[in-house]
Amino acid sequence: QVQLVESGGGLVQAGGSLRLTCAASGSIFVLNSAGWFRQAPGKQREWVAIITRDGSTNYADPVKGRFTISRDNAKNTVDLQLNSLKPEDTAVYYCNARVLTPLMKEYVYWGQGTQVTVSS
Repeated sequence: QVQLVESGGGLVQAGGSLRLTCAASGSIFVLNSAGWFRQAPGKQREWVAIITRDGSTNYADPVKGRFTISRDNAKNTVDLQLNSLKPEDTAVYYCNARVLTPLMKEYVYWGQGTQVTVSS
């Protein structure tokens, strides 16, 4: 079994910054691609950013230039740096990862989410 645990959310004023961390643990052989999604109240979950195992990244247009995704393969962690936050960034942020287990099977896992609230 694999667990993804997000941390680092909170309340911040517009223009401020937060750093989210996703820590993966359990039966992990390789942590492959990982990403962040978010879901605002009354809206569908949307993709925010993705990072491959070799460090290639891609971002959704609303966050380009403001958010940065990074990873530490030795620690099996994936971070999301949120800068220049806007009230519309308010959402629950979820970590998502593709994990290759020791049995050489790949599964997709989700974390439980962390709340980010940006006040105007």
